[in-house]
Amino acid sequence: MELNPKTYAPDIELTEFVKRYWTLDGEKENIPLKNTIVPDGTMKLIFHYGDTYRHHSQNGEITVLPKCFLIGQLTKPYVIEPIGVTGSFVVQFKPNGFLPFTTMPIKEMENKAIPLDKLFGEEGRKLGEQILNANATSERIQIIETFLFNQLADQKTVDNIVNSAVATIFDVNGHFSVNEYSRTNNVNRRQLARKFSSAIGLSPKQLAKTIRIQKTLKVLLNEEIRSLTDLAYENEYFDQAHFIRDFKEFTGLTPKEFYGEDLKMSLIFDRKV
Repeated sequence: MELNPKTYAPDIELTEFVKRYWTLDGEKENIPLKNTIVPDGTMKLIFHYGDTYRHHSQNGEITVLPKCFLIGQLTKPYVIEPIGVTGSFVVQFKPNGFLPFTTMPIKEMENKAIPLDKLFGEEGRKLGEQILNANATSERIQIIETFLFNQLADQKTVDNIVNSAVATIFDVNGHFSVNEYSRTNNVNRRQLARKFSSAIGLSPKQLAKTIRIQKTLKVLLNEEIRSLTDLAYENEYFDQAHFIRDFKEFTGLTPKEFYGEDLKMSLIFDRKV
């Protein structure tokens, strides 16, 4: 069986929070030995109805990931390895979308896999059980949406200033100046950074950097690149060295190494068929 990624849209009333759902199915031999999840500015609830994965930390430590967990905001590449047959259902939130669903500070989740019982208590354990026992993606979506709607009943709203800044960062593909935005919108820079950190877990600058590198990665995946220098300038990096430094920070690879066979898990859904 080939690797089989599929994406699904959330209920219209959840689109403010949820970007999409996706599923991934495949035998171990169809999935590279190690996969790099590249930071993309989003947090994800992950349910492994197939076998789970091992996580390889940057200091060489190897841990087995839970069957059901939340992956917090990533600020560095996250390397995983399949243990067996992949069967995953994922809820991908918008950068500012997870705050209403949690009482745990967003910043404490950074670069971590948080088990559902730690996140939601007994309700989280039951949610994981229900989703793993479901027979189809449609059923899993129904279960998670019921859960999310229930959580929203007691919602904390994301600040309008944060929502507006996030929208701007996406509109300009990450070419974002915090100083300029603060001045134009009459927002205190420190206040913006503080609100961003509590709502998203990243600073405005970190999110902008993440969105910019993601855009560049999509170009690398889907277009014929004449030269890395051109790519760097087209994406408004100061120079090629700046581009390569940012690229390696997020992927763990140089742009040239990125062309290898190693499939980037978080980019599967951005590759044009």
